[in-house]
Amino acid sequence: MTEDPQETAVLDVVVALVDRLLIDFDVVDLLTELTEQCAQLLDVAAAGFLLADPLGHLHLLAATTEAASELELFQLQADEGPCLDCHASGEPVSAADLAAVTDRWSRFVPAALESGFAAAHAVPLRAAGNVLGALALFGTATGELTRHDQLVAQTLAHIACVAILQERAPTTSAVIEQLRAARANRVVVEQAKGFLRGTLDVSVEGAFSILRTYARAHGEHLTDVARQLMTDRHRRPGLVAEMAALVAPPTG
Repeated sequence: MTEDPQETAVLDVVVALVDRLLIDFDVVDLLTELTEQCAQLLDVAAAGFLLADPLGHLHLLAATTEAASELELFQLQADEGPCLDCHASGEPVSAADLAAVTDRWSRFVPAALESGFAAAHAVPLRAAGNVLGALALFGTATGELTRHDQLVAQTLAHIACVAILQERAPTTSAVIEQLRAARANRVVVEQAKGFLRGTLDVSVEGAFSILRTYARAHGEHLTDVARQLMTDRHRRPGLVAEMAALVAPPTG
């Protein structure tokens, strides 16, 4: 039987992610890893997850880069773009050449092009008959997603849904509860990133990397570490000192 390197890589990622779901995991950290795997497997520049609240408004939960985060947030502010269309229709949306669809998304497209992206795609996140949000994919070169790429993206989106629901039966009430918890976790992580950015004088991406590195090194959840940093004033100085050591390892 001939082995396809690309299919093997996809299967390796899926198996590793499912293994994570079978043990204790942090949903924001796992979804961030999912966006990173999306970018690598699909050869796109960036990826991100947007989740809907009970009123149907989308919110950014995870993204590979700050550029992707900013574009996703602009998409929400402008109330247009592939993710919003994908969430509204429940179907994949693809723009192989953003420059050719300016009429469709007159505000989103210029922002995407200015950020260096030339193509944008989105696949839906679904559970219990509900569209939970969308997985966004951004490329720096024009081009369609192949059928294989669409299948990979949808598979990773399904894994994201399972992670968000955390093994609960996908009823409508459970979906709403889990989405609310996921958004709350993201908020505290964003607060911690901003705090570390100012305290340690690092970039936003650097702050997030420090949080993830510290959490993994200590066997703690990313959101638990972020929450300690933002709410436990007695623990905060020690946490900051330990995290500062991750910025500049001691010499000598």
